[in-house]
Amino acid sequence: MVAIIKTGRSIHNIFNYNENKVKAGVAKCIGEGNYPADADKMNIAMKLNRLLKQASLNDNVKRNSVHISLNFDPSESDLPKEKLMEIADTYMEKIGFGEQPYLVYQHHDAGHPHIHLVSIKIREDGSRIDMQNIGRNQSEKARKEIEQDFKLVKAEGRKKNEQYQLQPISMGKIRYGRLESKKAITSVLDGILPNYNYTSLPELNAVLKLYNVLADRGSEDSRIFKGNGLVYSILNEEGKPIGVPIKASDFYNRPTLKFLENKFTENQSGRIPHKVRVRNAVDMALLGNKVLSLKELITALDKEGINTILRENSEGLIYGITYVDHKTKCVFNGSALGKQYSAKAIQERCDAGAVKKESHPPEEKKANRQEQQEAKIYTEKNNFPSRSMSGFMEITEVLMQPEQAAEYVSGLLKGKKKKKKRKGFSDKS
Repeated sequence: MVAIIKTGRSIHNIFNYNENKVKAGVAKCIGEGNYPADADKMNIAMKLNRLLKQASLNDNVKRNSVHISLNFDPSESDLPKEKLMEIADTYMEKIGFGEQPYLVYQHHDAGHPHIHLVSIKIREDGSRIDMQNIGRNQSEKARKEIEQDFKLVKAEGRKKNEQYQLQPISMGKIRYGRLESKKAITSVLDGILPNYNYTSLPELNAVLKLYNVLADRGSEDSRIFKGNGLVYSILNEEGKPIGVPIKASDFYNRPTLKFLENKFTENQSGRIPHKVRVRNAVDMALLGNKVLSLKELITALDKEGINTILRENSEGLIYGITYVDHKTKCVFNGSALGKQYSAKAIQERCDAGAVKKESHPPEEKKANRQEQQEAKIYTEKNNFPSRSMSGFMEITEVLMQPEQAAEYVSGLLKGKKKKKKRKGFSDKS
């Protein structure tokens, strides 16, 4: 079982999200906790007002709504309603929400069985429930205990490509219009926004584009940009937006620019300890005996779980690079890792390797001429210090030559050879 906890500023948004699923026929309200009547005996207004009334006891709490999803293994699709409610009640009790009003919805719009719980973080006496690290502490402990008590499939040990791993969107599944597009984008945002450490919109988009989604502010003279707005779009196979963009405020969790800017600040410290992993992966890939091209470097990093996204201008010149580490869930612009990992430096490191290949046997020279020509063009475009390409190659070749220690030893390092005296002879004879 996998538990995902989110808080929000709008009870209406979270409540309507689930009720709209019910109206669409892909969800059902299967139960409640601490309500005066059973869920099937209440109308929409009664369900919502119970939450709003208790939340109004403390207006100082801005993020007062709580939205939790409990996700089960696909093999557990036949869990009966009664068992799901028992799991929901037990989970809420264990994380400290046993006395809170909550609603339980069973959703049928994903490839795995799951339920959603809607609640509030204001107690009956008006005090606020502290949810700091609740996911790592109370929720994680509750999850493991519930897996054991209810004999559920354990979350640990699942393969990376199983159902909870976010997969790229299939464009065929979302071509039917705005409702399907919004659903698809929501699934991606739910998987990316709370779980990855990104510190800018370009870094976030480096991850979103892997799943055919783009967060866009528009051009600088557009009304969206001037109003600090944000829209989300689906991308086609060429990476171009397709369909009608959807405003950030239209999503139930409101992933607006202001929301993202807060995340940018929060994520700054969280990714610092993980910089070294990406640096080491790049350095190790370029350290081997085999010289790597930029394309080969990208492939090598991909095997380490690191996607490398290149940014090119209209002329095809690479001006930026971003690393997405799926193992640590951290995103780094190249320059954030250090000067040696920027787009220009990475190209230089790969180009220098191409020059080194000239010392190889003649049969390899022909294959390397194209790389050398590209290195020359790149050098001219980037205004390197004035020097001939051949001179640059000669210097590099000299620097890269192995030491011939077996053939030559400096006289300064040689010790004086002591002559062996022969018996009966004088040194002066």
